[in-house]
Amino acid sequence: MSSTSLTAGRWRRPSVLPGFGLTFGFSLAWLTLIVLIPLATIFLKAAGMGWSQFVDVGFSPRAIAAYRLSFGTAAAAGLVNAVFGLLVAWVLVRYSFPGQRVISALVDLPFALPTAVAGIALTALYAPTGWVGQYLDPLGIKVAFTPIGITIALVFIGLPFVVRSVEPVLADLGKDVEEAAATLGATRSQTFSRVILPAIGPALLTGFAMAFARGVGEYGSVIFISGNMPGKTEIAPLLIVTQLEQYAYEGATAIATVMMLASFSILLLINLIQAQGRKRMGA
Repeated sequence: MSSTSLTAGRWRRPSVLPGFGLTFGFSLAWLTLIVLIPLATIFLKAAGMGWSQFVDVGFSPRAIAAYRLSFGTAAAAGLVNAVFGLLVAWVLVRYSFPGQRVISALVDLPFALPTAVAGIALTALYAPTGWVGQYLDPLGIKVAFTPIGITIALVFIGLPFVVRSVEPVLADLGKDVEEAAATLGATRSQTFSRVILPAIGPALLTGFAMAFARGVGEYGSVIFISGNMPGKTEIAPLLIVTQLEQYAYEGATAIATVMMLASFSILLLINLIQAQGRKRMGA
């Protein structure tokens, strides 16, 4: 037996699942059935419109204002969650304290809570007559029925994505890395910026991307607190529902197509940044 075959046999390990060809075929078929075919119907429906009609509906001033609001508030909420989600994950991983399991369960509550319930609760809290809004309104600070309220709602539903993405990476990192950096003379800020942040960066970016994607398509928790004023506080998903209620199916698909292409482009860019970050970490 040649050395080449011995080497190949040494590195060939048994797989729990079937081979690449079979698993890849099933994965591709399932992805096509669940994702690609529904998305293709949106493109086909939008293709039935003329280009001028598509532009008139998909890029109308009302639609552009809705895109700007949806993507802007989703990005702002994602950035807020990236900061405070990292902080929450740090506390849950690095410290042990009474009620830790309860706090951890509360982090996942937005996953299980109906989004409409969250929207109603936030509206009751931040409305001008709400528990918090009644103190902010005399100061001239309006939260409900403004983009600020929409951002708060998106922060609420997006926090678990960041926490659960960063938490396992922090757990694997361990305190010994921080201690080693301290023994080499690194300050706390240097340890965080040069040791911890590069290690958790891809996971943090993943959590941001998932929170951002969820925020762009969020509907239930936003429609109650947004006020739904066209051109001001009307989100893009609500505009699609409005088109559907008026039986303007082609208009709804045109807006959905623009949102889908924009979201895919942003997520693809984030994935490319992640890939570059992993290459640099590997190097």
